[in-house]
Amino acid sequence: MGLLLPVVTVSLFLTSGTNESMVAPATSSIVQGTRVERPLALPEAPASAKQSQTAAGQALEQSAETMLSLSVQPGDTLELLFRRNGLSLADLAAMTGLGDAREHLRLLRPGDTIEISHQAGRVLSLAKQLDDVSVLQVDRNTTGFYADILTREVDIRSVSRHGVIQSSLFEAGTAAGITDAVTMNMAGIFQWDIDFIQDVRVGDDFTVIYEELWRDGVKLRDGEIVAAEFINQGTPYRAVRYVFSGGDSDYFTPDGRSVRKAFIRAPVDFARVSSSFNLNRRHPILNTIRAHRGVDYAAPTGTSVIAAGDGKVTFRGIRNGYGNTIILQHGGNITTLYGHLSRFASFRIGSRIKQGQTLGFVGQSGLATGPHLHYEYRLNGVHRNPRTVTLPPADPIPAEHWEDFLTAAAPLWRQLDLYQRIRFSTASN
Repeated sequence: MGLLLPVVTVSLFLTSGTNESMVAPATSSIVQGTRVERPLALPEAPASAKQSQTAAGQALEQSAETMLSLSVQPGDTLELLFRRNGLSLADLAAMTGLGDAREHLRLLRPGDTIEISHQAGRVLSLAKQLDDVSVLQVDRNTTGFYADILTREVDIRSVSRHGVIQSSLFEAGTAAGITDAVTMNMAGIFQWDIDFIQDVRVGDDFTVIYEELWRDGVKLRDGEIVAAEFINQGTPYRAVRYVFSGGDSDYFTPDGRSVRKAFIRAPVDFARVSSSFNLNRRHPILNTIRAHRGVDYAAPTGTSVIAAGDGKVTFRGIRNGYGNTIILQHGGNITTLYGHLSRFASFRIGSRIKQGQTLGFVGQSGLATGPHLHYEYRLNGVHRNPRTVTLPPADPIPAEHWEDFLTAAAPLWRQLDLYQRIRFSTASN
């Protein structure tokens, strides 16, 4: 079929005579002829021209969709990123209104990467990596946006490592081939039984069985510790991870008791201890024999100080030589004291505090020669050594999970036993 172009109008003027000239004399009457309009057909465009037109249309369509890879910088919000890149704020409002996406899009951290596909600012899709295995995917359909959390497949490998303390826990971990994160997690499991700041000795050893996450031959990160043993000054401590049917998990001892006790042995993260528990310690400032009824943990100013157990704040202020001090009242007529703080966390006298909650920060207020935490544990008003005092027993695993726990834990106990047999065999040779 030919191409139809704009109509060409042809006007015909006809005389009354069939053989007369088409130009009428001045005296003749002129009759207006019929107006005829018809499209003017032009030759069809060559095939090469049509192909060029098709290619141009496809190129235009392809160039209309743009992919952006946005790296989150300090202070960035998603709205700032959208404005900066000319993206639709209406689309942003629609996406942040989705239940599955709202919190993930609101919480941005420096270094996060967000992939966005758009056409002239109209968002077609958005992807945000949540962690090594999960991606938030938001796509547009005919009615709006929908969100999904996609899980990428990973290879979970079980890894076993054994180490012996020669100088420090972290150096032993490095020598055993484990990361500082795994070392910290292991210490966190046993923190209710062992004061890793003061009680670790040369010759102590540990075995840890944990997961590593891999994809395409590349290690993504360390996973959970599934079993661990730490032998501290000849006393073995063991724990395995048990996952309940609802997905929650905890670590339990061989007799089925949670490793979590009412009190943590050391209420600061690992740091050098400047003075041990000693009732006849010479005070470094007063130069007199003065009972030192607690433990000092040296740490950089600003190090978090945490609650050793659940309790209520009964004192928050300046107390004699302790400087900035917090006292917690716990159950069973137990109180704990935290002194020489640089500043307090946000709470008041009477506030309820959970174990592990930040109380304040290490300093050197009061009679202190350097930044450290002074920690005391009192039972019925009597000072007790917080490192050695007998703590209330932990709760056992619920009875309905006991049989399943025994089945799940048995192969892990056997694996720890095997490592101990190897250790003894090696030591005897």
